[in-house]
Amino acid sequence: MERARAAAAAGGSDALIATLTNAVQALGRGFDVTSDARLLYCKGAPGSRLVLLDDTRTRSLVIADDGGAAAAAAAAAAKSFSRMSSWTSRSAGRGTGGNPLASVISNRPEFFYACNSHSGLQKTDDCRDSLWWMAEHFNKKSGLSGTVPLGSFNSMFSFTGSWKVDAAATKALAMDGFYFPLYKAKLISDDLLLRDDVKRAVPHSWDPPLLASFIENLGTHIITSVTIGGKDELYIKQHHSSQLSESEIEKYVKDIGDQRFLNMEHQTLNAPLNYKEKCYGQPRVRELNCEVKAVGCTVLEKRHLLRKNEGCGNRKIPWNRDVTVIFRRRGGDDLVQNHAEWVHTISSAPDVINMTFLPIVSLLNGLPGIQNLSRAVDLYLEYKPPIEELQYFLEFQVHRVWAPAPVNIPGHQRKEPVCPSLQFSLMGPKLYISAEQVSVGRKPVTGLRLSLEGSKQNRLAIHLQHLAILPKIFLPHWDSHVAIGPPKWHGPEEQDCRWFEPIKWKNFAHVSTAPIESTETNIGDLSGVYIVTGAQLGVWDFGAKSVLHLKLLFSKVPGCTIRRSVWDHNPCPTFAQKLDDTSSSTSGDNSKLAKIVDMTEMLKGPQDVPGHWLVTGAKLGVEKGKIVVRVKYSLLNY
Repeated sequence: MERARAAAAAGGSDALIATLTNAVQALGRGFDVTSDARLLYCKGAPGSRLVLLDDTRTRSLVIADDGGAAAAAAAAAAKSFSRMSSWTSRSAGRGTGGNPLASVISNRPEFFYACNSHSGLQKTDDCRDSLWWMAEHFNKKSGLSGTVPLGSFNSMFSFTGSWKVDAAATKALAMDGFYFPLYKAKLISDDLLLRDDVKRAVPHSWDPPLLASFIENLGTHIITSVTIGGKDELYIKQHHSSQLSESEIEKYVKDIGDQRFLNMEHQTLNAPLNYKEKCYGQPRVRELNCEVKAVGCTVLEKRHLLRKNEGCGNRKIPWNRDVTVIFRRRGGDDLVQNHAEWVHTISSAPDVINMTFLPIVSLLNGLPGIQNLSRAVDLYLEYKPPIEELQYFLEFQVHRVWAPAPVNIPGHQRKEPVCPSLQFSLMGPKLYISAEQVSVGRKPVTGLRLSLEGSKQNRLAIHLQHLAILPKIFLPHWDSHVAIGPPKWHGPEEQDCRWFEPIKWKNFAHVSTAPIESTETNIGDLSGVYIVTGAQLGVWDFGAKSVLHLKLLFSKVPGCTIRRSVWDHNPCPTFAQKLDDTSSSTSGDNSKLAKIVDMTEMLKGPQDVPGHWLVTGAKLGVEKGKIVVRVKYSLLNY
């Protein structure tokens, strides 16, 4: 038995030494903060720092800890540590004694934060209805500014990384847990200098391939500190479909937290659970023994526990289908499920529980190209395209404009053209159709929209969004000197009534809903692809049953292939709301026409991963009594 204990202690010491050594070697290395805070995501080889440190002068560091063997072994390993790093030692609290807690209570009752700096015990119980507030909270812990959701936050809450998608699906967030910092390694120099080869790697101009290579190989930030210890936390996502009120979700969070953490000696789950990085989203019921007895809690925590459990015997906690609960642990023995017992294993098997960072661009003051790198990093952090797509993503981050361009000349009034029209009922207003051909030349189209024009807002037109300049990646295939052949117009067949759909009444105006695509383009076709570069609306005159149709202009991009295509039927809700507000302010016949035409913008931009979609098809449709346009987007292989 004694030999087994000695072997376990030696194994724990080895794990501690390895973790401490790896933490120090990570200081000054590059890191991509869209990744979770783990050492395996450091850029470069161990010890390959981006900043200059004095590795010739080292010293032994004695680390105080309750475990003598581990401390001695760690001190031996510290002989090779750089003098530019320092260690802060904190032992995990295991008893109810110690100094009184320093607590901060906000004006919202569900927020609870207590920190015992002597025992090293911190408890957090945060509930907020804002994804942005919680993201900012995580960023501050990592020394980062802003509210953009980044790696640790997205990883802990199992988010996709697309703030557009995550925010749309999230009603409220909460977290609860214990955080045990044991050691902290950090750079102590205030005047960090980048290596010369890192400075030389910064492009002087907007060069997407070089900018993408810089971020992929060196990262976005520099690691300035690594905290080692353990944490046992739960993260809760309330989805928009959840009907739980704010008070109910508060109670829900507190009940689960009490079951997981505060009732340490008498955890009586029906079946053992492995809480290591597990997510539960299905409805289930677990028995909770609410006996008020907690080992390892401070006095303030006991009062908090008593207040929340007064008068309760056994309680069942419903796991709501529309609330996702995620348990995560870092550090300690994975096989120990009881929280109180797990705490005692942290010192022998600590893990990285937090890291802080410094932006690389903050050390590039006065260097040519800093603005380009800063912009590339900001775009990458905000939209998070896959790193292998970053070059193409950056290529498309140029100004986008709509065609035709609006005429804003004071005093100028354009003569109303003679246009065909549609009628939706016997006495209703007429909708005139602009037959203007809209063409953008050799500029990739990224979106379409329908618009009501004219002094009476009764003329329907189609607009195209396109890149203002041709991305460099297109130049070998689509530059002005490259022969691509004449563009070609494609439209539906006039006699094909299978696609005719009435807008309101079958005896009046119809829409041809046939999809318009290039028949000469196939996925993987090595001869080139055809993309949309123009559009035109038209009307087939069949008397009262006139039919609105769409034609598209296709231009060839030789040497490229289609990687993936998708039809998008979901207009952006922000544009839809804006246009609904606008149409509500109109009156009379104009108001009636605005209710017949859906003018929301159909487009894909940087927020749509991977951020370099092109329009390769479109079609008109009728949805809920409105004329709509729907778009086919594609990704190209260049």
